[in-house]
Amino acid sequence: MNVSAYMSAPAVSVNATTTIGEAARCMDLHGVGCLVVTEGTVLRGIVTDRDIAMRAVAGEFDRDDPVGAVMTAPAVTVDAAQDIHAAYQTFRNSGVRRLPVLDGHRVVGMLTVDDLLMDVFRRVADLLGPVAWSVLEEPPGPRDEIGPRARKQGKSPPASRGS
Repeated sequence: MNVSAYMSAPAVSVNATTTIGEAARCMDLHGVGCLVVTEGTVLRGIVTDRDIAMRAVAGEFDRDDPVGAVMTAPAVTVDAAQDIHAAYQTFRNSGVRRLPVLDGHRVVGMLTVDDLLMDVFRRVADLLGPVAWSVLEEPPGPRDEIGPRARKQGKSPPASRGS
């Protein structure tokens, strides 16, 4: 599968002159941990919540300073048409947690380590489903208070408290 099947779109973007304070508010508003920094449609860098915490706050930048002063540039990217395994390799080799996704030179989305973890979890769940059904005496899911196993073993329901 291609990277585009796993990415979040569109990526939230700001320009390099956006203030650090505005960038932080933008992340909060959109519920994201990073913003792509663009000039028109051209990617100039990426700024993460960690960049703001570690470079801006710890580096004693002012909230009115431009986000371009604390962004990471150039950003490590991945192409939307690449196979998802290329993204795994890029994450492994670069050590970053977020990758802007490009279609040519245009930013079309964002791929995060969390996106790939969700894919892994879904795949593991797909594998475990048949195994779980073959090992369990009963299907997974809610049961009544004593449950089928307890009835099979002749157990009575638990006594109610306060009686």
